[in-house]
Amino acid sequence: MPAKTFDYDPDAMVLNLFYEDKDDRWFPGDRHLRRMARRMLLGEPRMSGQLRVFLNLCAGLDRLGIRYRVNDYRYIAQHPEELACIVGRTFLLDKFAWKNPILLGVAAHNHPLDDPDLFKRLPVKKVVVPGPWYADMYRPHWPDTEAWPVGIDTDLWAPSRTSYKTVDVLIYDKVHWGRERYAPELIEPVRARLIAEGRSFTELRYGSYKEEDFQAALAGARAMIFLCQNESQGIAYQQALSCGVPVFAWDPGGPWRDPDYFPHRVQFEPVSSVPYWDERCGARFPDIAGFEAGWADFWAGCAAGAFDPRGFVLANLTLEQRALQYYQIAQSIVRQQAVSQSSGMLVDGCLTGMS
Repeated sequence: MPAKTFDYDPDAMVLNLFYEDKDDRWFPGDRHLRRMARRMLLGEPRMSGQLRVFLNLCAGLDRLGIRYRVNDYRYIAQHPEELACIVGRTFLLDKFAWKNPILLGVAAHNHPLDDPDLFKRLPVKKVVVPGPWYADMYRPHWPDTEAWPVGIDTDLWAPSRTSYKTVDVLIYDKVHWGRERYAPELIEPVRARLIAEGRSFTELRYGSYKEEDFQAALAGARAMIFLCQNESQGIAYQQALSCGVPVFAWDPGGPWRDPDYFPHRVQFEPVSSVPYWDERCGARFPDIAGFEAGWADFWAGCAAGAFDPRGFVLANLTLEQRALQYYQIAQSIVRQQAVSQSSGMLVDGCLTGMS
């Protein structure tokens, strides 16, 4: 929903947002010294996915004109009745003596087993996670879970001129688990197919680039091959879509294979590497056989302009749309709290009258 159609009351609820990327490790404030030391030794840090979520949420709220505070612990302590929106990370749950109702996520737990008594231990009213299959995995443990994807900055991630497209394919490599298996089974055959066809390509591996590197690679690429076992949201492939770059995505499905949980603690399926998707985005393949069978049709579709990846993002994943959803989730919690308090007052009043 475009910002201009949103009628926001300036006297309405102000969001209380809380996000911190690093915790103190040895003494109060040492996270700042550690950050300075890393910058001196390694240069400017890369943008984390969690920080990108927080920044994009704030950017969307700004576009809608929705007011918010950030990390105002003094204010929230003085107003225990107001909703605290803890975007992340989990150490914030124990950093402060929370009395407020809490909206938690998305940069929080990997799985409810990490904190099974969360809803009993703290006044958490709802948890948001990045995508629908992730919400399905959470709900048996935490029923009050809702899928909320952060929006993509479609002005920043915008199509480049056709004359800039000098590379056929960008291979985006986010293969974590079982890499010793999938390098020869998947990654190398993908490269070999492109080489055999004389397709030019570049590669980026997750965690080894900065955002500007990805922007430059997308500006020069006609298509992207996305190699990832699963994504809770998949901001990177959505940034590619926003740039008008069609995506050929490895989407093997099956169980969530995080080795910290699978198979000894969690067995959940199906997952997806592209949880937000339709035919405008490109095409998917389940394995190398599917890649070999589907590649020619995908590439022909790219050449023919058959896909509309940016159209998908504009219809579903703008900063304004997703910030509005977050605000509406927060509003729903406040309304439920008000109804519960009113019901409690009525019950108390009836009991008093009966006595």
